[in-house]
Amino acid sequence: MFSHDYHKRVRYGETDQMGYLYYGHYPAYYEIGRVEMLRSLGLTYRALEDEHRVMMPVMSLQMRFVRPARYDELLTIRTTLRKMPDRFITFHVDIFNEKNKLVNGGSVKLCFVDMDTNKTVPVPAVLGSKLESFFDS
Repeated sequence: MFSHDYHKRVRYGETDQMGYLYYGHYPAYYEIGRVEMLRSLGLTYRALEDEHRVMMPVMSLQMRFVRPARYDELLTIRTTLRKMPDRFITFHVDIFNEKNKLVNGGSVKLCFVDMDTNKTVPVPAVLGSKLESFFDS
C-alpha cells in the first residue's frame, strides 16, 4: 500500500453561499491528490504524456460527503493506492479537516492509454517500477 498526504486550504472562491466548499470542487481536490502523489514518486503527468506517451483518463468516480469543509480550513488530502496498478489504477481519497475529522471520501479509477494508438495498455514500466517496493509480498 502507498499513501500520500497533501495539504490544501479552502479558498473563498471555492465556497458556496453557506461558506462550505462547493461540492463540485471535490473532484479537483481528488486530482490534486493524484498529481501530488505521483510527484512525490518523482513522476509527473506531463512526463507520462510527453516522454512516455501515456495518458490516464478517468473511468469512474465515487464519493461520499460526510461533513462540510469550510472557508479557510486547511484540509489534508490523503491519497492511497491499496493495490499495485495493472491495466487500471484506483486512487482512494480521504479528505480531513483541521480537527482530523473525515470530510469526504471516495475513489477514482483510471486506465492507461497509449497516446499513439489510443488503446489501453498495462501500467507503464516507469510508474510500476516506482511502486513495486510498496507492494512486495
